Amino acid sequence: MSEVGILEISWIQGFTRDNVEFVDNNTVCYACGNHICFLNLETKTRNVFPSPGRSVGALTTDCRSGTFAFSERKLDPSIFVHTFPELELKNELKGNTPLDYTSLTLSDGGPYLGSCSSLPDYSITVWNWEKAELLCTQSHGGQDVIYLEFNPLNCLQLCALSTTTLTLWNIERCGSFHLLKPSAIQLPEIPDSSSEKPTPTSTKDPNCISQILAALSEPKAAPVTPSTVCWTATSQLCVGCAEGYLLLVDPESLSVSVLFDPKAAGAIPELKSFYFQAVALYGNGLIAVGKESVMHCLQSKETQISIRQTWELERPVTTAVVSPNKDKLLLSANTGQIYVLNTAHRSDQIEKILDVHSGNFLSAAMFSDKNICVSLRDSGILQLWSSGGTCIASLPLETEVINVTCCPIAHYAAVGTASGKILFVDLNFEKQLRLVHKVHLYHTAVDHLVFDQEGRFLLCSGLDSHLYVLDGRPSAKFAVLGYVEVPGRILSLSTQCVARGEDVKAVALCGSEEDKKNEGSCLLMFCLPFKGIGGKKHIGYIKRKKLNNELCCQRRCHSKRLGGIRSVSFSPDSLKVVTTGVGDGSLLCTKTKAEDADIAHFKSRQIRAQSIRTSFISENPVLINLPVWEEETPVSSKKTEETEFGLDATEEDEHYLPPASATTWLEKKHEEIVKEDNKEHAETKKELRDTMKELREAVHKMMLENESFPIKQFNLDVEEQKRLDAMAEEEAQKVKAEIERDILEKQYQRDVLKRECWDSMLVKPRSINAFHSKLAVQNYPLKDRREKELEDIRRVQNMRTIEKAASKLMGRKDSSKPEEGHVAESADSEELSALLALANKYLYDQFSMQTVEQRVNQIILIQDLIYSIKMAFNSDFDALFKRKLKEIKIVDDRNKNIRDIMLELDIEEELWEPRLTDMEWPERLLVVEDSEIKAEKYLTPEQKAEEDRLRLEREARLAAHKDDSRERALKDMMDGVLEVKKVDILKVEIFPPEFSLTKPPIQWSEEEKKVYKEYEKNFKELTEEKEKYKRGLEFEMKKLHEIIKESTEKFDESLTKLFEKKVKFMATIYQEELKITYLAQAVRKVEEMNRQEQELKLKLEQLLAQKVKTEKDLMGFKDMVEQFQFAYEDIVAEDKNLDSEFRKEFADLPKYVTDQLYKLFKRRPRVQRMRTQSVDDANVFRQHCLNTSALDGLSQTLAGMEESDAPENMPKGVTQFVWEKFCAVRKTKVESEQKIKVNGLELAEMQAFLQRRLDEDNAAQEEIKQHFEELRSLRTKRNQHLMNPMILVVLPQGQVETSSVDLTAETAETDYILINRSVVDNLKEKIRRVAEQKITYMEARCEVRKDIIQLEWQHRVLDKKIEDFHEKKRELKMLRLSKDDMECLSKKDPNSHVLEKISKMEKSIDFMKQTHKRAIHRRMKKLKQINKKISMTADSTDGIKKNLPEMETSVAELRHIYEAAATEENEAAERDERYQEIVHRRKLEDLARAKSDELDLLRKEVERLERRNFPSLDQMKYN
Repeated sequence: MSEVGILEISWIQGFTRDNVEFVDNNTVCYACGNHICFLNLETKTRNVFPSPGRSVGALTTDCRSGTFAFSERKLDPSIFVHTFPELELKNELKGNTPLDYTSLTLSDGGPYLGSCSSLPDYSITVWNWEKAELLCTQSHGGQDVIYLEFNPLNCLQLCALSTTTLTLWNIERCGSFHLLKPSAIQLPEIPDSSSEKPTPTSTKDPNCISQILAALSEPKAAPVTPSTVCWTATSQLCVGCAEGYLLLVDPESLSVSVLFDPKAAGAIPELKSFYFQAVALYGNGLIAVGKESVMHCLQSKETQISIRQTWELERPVTTAVVSPNKDKLLLSANTGQIYVLNTAHRSDQIEKILDVHSGNFLSAAMFSDKNICVSLRDSGILQLWSSGGTCIASLPLETEVINVTCCPIAHYAAVGTASGKILFVDLNFEKQLRLVHKVHLYHTAVDHLVFDQEGRFLLCSGLDSHLYVLDGRPSAKFAVLGYVEVPGRILSLSTQCVARGEDVKAVALCGSEEDKKNEGSCLLMFCLPFKGIGGKKHIGYIKRKKLNNELCCQRRCHSKRLGGIRSVSFSPDSLKVVTTGVGDGSLLCTKTKAEDADIAHFKSRQIRAQSIRTSFISENPVLINLPVWEEETPVSSKKTEETEFGLDATEEDEHYLPPASATTWLEKKHEEIVKEDNKEHAETKKELRDTMKELREAVHKMMLENESFPIKQFNLDVEEQKRLDAMAEEEAQKVKAEIERDILEKQYQRDVLKRECWDSMLVKPRSINAFHSKLAVQNYPLKDRREKELEDIRRVQNMRTIEKAASKLMGRKDSSKPEEGHVAESADSEELSALLALANKYLYDQFSMQTVEQRVNQIILIQDLIYSIKMAFNSDFDALFKRKLKEIKIVDDRNKNIRDIMLELDIEEELWEPRLTDMEWPERLLVVEDSEIKAEKYLTPEQKAEEDRLRLEREARLAAHKDDSRERALKDMMDGVLEVKKVDILKVEIFPPEFSLTKPPIQWSEEEKKVYKEYEKNFKELTEEKEKYKRGLEFEMKKLHEIIKESTEKFDESLTKLFEKKVKFMATIYQEELKITYLAQAVRKVEEMNRQEQELKLKLEQLLAQKVKTEKDLMGFKDMVEQFQFAYEDIVAEDKNLDSEFRKEFADLPKYVTDQLYKLFKRRPRVQRMRTQSVDDANVFRQHCLNTSALDGLSQTLAGMEESDAPENMPKGVTQFVWEKFCAVRKTKVESEQKIKVNGLELAEMQAFLQRRLDEDNAAQEEIKQHFEELRSLRTKRNQHLMNPMILVVLPQGQVETSSVDLTAETAETDYILINRSVVDNLKEKIRRVAEQKITYMEARCEVRKDIIQLEWQHRVLDKKIEDFHEKKRELKMLRLSKDDMECLSKKDPNSHVLEKISKMEKSIDFMKQTHKRAIHRRMKKLKQINKKISMTADSTDGIKKNLPEMETSVAELRHIYEAAATEENEAAERDERYQEIVHRRKLEDLARAKSDELDLLRKEVERLERRNFPSLDQMKYN
């Protein structure tokens, strides 16, 4: 293979919406398909770097080291690290990622590269890109990670942002070993305030349903959604959230503080609904961009966020990146625009650097000698590109487009659309592209558009089988020359024109219509003559053919993983190739460098291009003069035709045309042909229509006249009628088949339901209703037990029999013997007791079940017991149901007798006739009666014939019995019976004689009177007989009613007893089912514990395995630290050795010289330290202060040492040789000290790493111990659960006693002791005896107590009497005697003194009576005088009352005048009066207080004087 040319990249365009990064202070880079574009922001120039791998995936840069790294997109991808601007490959990193990398990042302070892979492992990996070494990785740590970045101040810290979480990864080192440790950030939660919390209706009940529902419906708080992050100058993370929150995260303490809360009361209005899409530190502020076309610069002062500046943007941007020198801010939008804000120029204007739009390129083509390229995007935008790759112009076509091609003889492009149209766009005016023509050829998309090399023909194809040929010359108005039908869809189309003026050959690769794999099966060649359209030539069917073509050149232009190349187009001179990718969104232009051997070929192509120039000169001016295309107003040709020719309804379908807006060129041609034909034969058509109209009217009239005849006689078109009948029959068969299918489905569903719910039931569900009440008793529906259930029952019974026999042989009591009283406690009926006793032979004692198997066996035995109980009840139920059927039959018979009696008595009354309901006879629900069907029954012809036959037989049978004279005579004479029954007496009538009806009684003869008397006698006897018979019938009817009522009531009583029996059965069944529930719960709990034990074991095994691995790694870390420590100690020893060997090195020098050199040996130059600049600590958003130009300590020290090594610093007495030797020794010493310092820091780091691993190992050991403890506790709990079963205790009255507490959920776990009833009875008897003794003792004690109380009371009474006597004695001693008392005491006879005293008193009383009488007389006189005065006063009062109204009026007027005139004087007077009253009252109070004090003094003085003047007798005695 000889190489003809080399493909070089001329330019590339496209924007894949990925990240845009700074690679130095003035250059940014971004991925474009399979290449990386470098854009210089100052010069606006671009460089293209082709990827050495398959396409470009994730991209990242590091400006400090001048490197950029990117991943490729293929299976087992690699990461390439290159330098800039040399673009040299530093290393290729190969990992174990199977599919793709989602994110990359380079550290600023170290040779670290972080990567995040996609599924299936989602691993975070850290590389040393300088050594191409994988340092550490963590699987399943990078799921949904969208952003990855190192801390610019700490290269051992990595931030990973996912769609919902934020994680910090710390890289821990121990020598060459690295370890990743994650720290998840707990983001704050946002309470959902959209829904109000429901208020419970009651707060007293803890189990209230409303509270439970309120708790369930309580809104749950959700964490915020992080959307973007950036590192601050203090190694903190600033996190922007989708909900508008701005957070600050401390990586050390993992604490999160809220810088901005959009829901706070004082929140900034502009940020309340802000979506943080990107943030960046710029100009001591935080740049924030969102989904709106606005950008804010935020500043922080004392935890308060404010907006410092706001920029209005052209469109929303998605990323914000700051340049390394902090003077440029780069903004990029996902629509293909890049903007720059440059503060170095002291301008706040945002400059647009790039605008190439976004989206995938559908097709591209080149035209003219200027090599201008035309591209078409999937968004419908037509773009024009210069030869250097600059976008000249764009035109939005506002429609869905498919492909584009350019004409070689004029500056226009043909665009194929999805709607089947071809658009012609004028490209002459670069600033204003124009749409000059439009052709609609297909109703589907235009697949291919191809010009021939001369530009005369334009070939196009679509999904249908038409290949159209258009005139490509603007002078011909792009006319459609014709079309060719091809067998199938065209997959590829190509043309060839060898020389100018020759025919054009076209080749089309076609696929079959049924083939859906787009594989060609037919190749067609067409010949397009220079002066006209020719025919076609069929080549043949081609499946596979080996081509021996020579490879000219090759280049990987687009990604195979994203779909490869979509379209390829050559320039007119064939020196440039334009390609578009399927999914990479790139447009690539490459050029070929021709070698000497092929210059002749390219020159011939250029000569041909010059020959086409003549056609261009003539056609392009015509194109320029074409006007802008405007849509034509659609005119309905159908309406014109109808108005012109008057079409009727029968011809509308024949002349239907689609709307003008959707009419293709071929349909328009057909329409024009139809119009021309209509114009040419208009008169003939009109005559034919008139004739057809007359014939139609005649035929219609004849059909109306002959409606009684079958329509088939008038069917002129018999075949059409048969076809319509066949169609109707086919439709009917379809409907019939659908109905039959529906019926079949319903029948199948009915059969399934009947089989599952009815046929499978051994005992069908049934109920018995009472005759005279609403009581209903249902039976127990039961299914037949499966063989497996019966086998389990037999197995358990056999096992229990063996266990009982084994216990008996071993001579010990059966631990599984059922508890006593089980039968008595469970039921009272003998039948139920017998069933339970039979089942108790196998049942376990509730206290003896200690294994899961025993509990499962007990469940099987109890289920068998329940089944037996239900079967026993069902047998009683069936017997009672048969009895009800019998009762109903008896009632029907008696009702028949009652109905006969009622017929004789001529009584019309509705009788009570009991019937079975559907619940009592459910079989009737499965049978559909004819009366239940409301629709008319459909009968097939065979069924109709059978019905007719049966009807004729029935009519013949009735006709045969029609002339039976014997039966007719018996019916007429004797009412259908052969003898007259006694019951016919009610029908016997005695008619009066005829003379009684014709003559009055006066004219009757004697004989007639006798006859009439005989008649009256017979009539009376007959009437009495009838009454007697009637009363007998009524009695019999009443008796029958009573018998019916009595029998039905007895049945109701039996049903009530059955109901009571069912209640007992239900109680027993529920009790046993409750036991099953408890047992099943216990089994499930044990199984849950077993499952937990298995989980704990599995987790414990994992922890132990991890512990073994950790211990092994820990031993390796310890060895590594020890070895490094030994090496460090060796270095320190060597350093000390250098210090000690210094004097030995210069032992031949004098001592003073040696001492001077030793001082210089110890002296070190001062290292310039960077002063800490004063920064605003309150500003969280200050920029990073990274001084990259500052030298490290060793470099500064060595630089200072070089200055000290200068000869002018050499001390006196030292030769040059000695000085050089001294300088070498000192330099070795300085390097050794610096090495000790570096190794010491590394040793400290390794020791810290080892200590962290030891702490983790101890924590793992504690976790293992905890798991062991949990496992032991779980096993203990399981054993306790097995040994302490939950039992069911029946609580009948008087057998079980417990404390009087509420057995609620709070006391459900209380322990109770179950003991025998005899123990309780003995204890009660003992308590009763002790209680009687206590009562006797208490009664005796009460009596004694009463006596004691009585004696105490008497003692107190006597004490009181003593006190009274002492008091009286004291009073007697202090008694004061008057003169009379002294006289009375002095006399010897006190009675005479009393009598004398009485006489004196009587005299005084008489005197007082006389005095009283005189006083009464005086008062009577005075009373008379007062009465006279009263009468006189009354007379004067009457006169005054008469004048009182006038006086009141005058007084009121005077008071009003006075109050109006002297209100102020009255108020002042009132105030003075009140003041005087207060003063007077105070004076009186002071006077009363003084008088009270004076009285107290006087009272005390009186007492003192009394004590002095009247001494007591005691005092006199003792004195």
